[in-house]
Amino acid sequence: MREAIRRRNYSRRTEQSYWYWIRWFIRFHDMRHPAEMGADEVQSFLSWLAAERDVAAATQNQAPHAPLFLCKRVLAQDLPWLDGVVRAERPARMPTVLTEEEVARLFDRLGGARGDILSPP
Repeated sequence: MREAIRRRNYSRRTEQSYWYWIRWFIRFHDMRHPAEMGADEVQSFLSWLAAERDVAAATQNQAPHAPLFLCKRVLAQDLPWLDGVVRAERPARMPTVLTEEEVARLFDRLGGARGDILSPP
């Protein structure tokens, strides 16, 4: 695998990342050789990452590249598209907005005159 990665001029960091995920993939499947595995095993591994390990969506988006590279480029296995994979959900980012009353209470707790805080120096 290392040879296949370097032949394609991937970065060292990508190589390290791929080795990390492939080791997880093999361990997840009880140390079976990757040549004995296919799309079902890749799919179950990625679903496990999202459902059981609760990895971030960005991590789960990166994770499939390693076993897919291994299967396609090293083992010459053609894997079908992985539609059934459980995807990690991106957290909803809600802005925190304070009401006028909450801002007034916040300033009261800070102490000092309100004019001192709001007026420029």
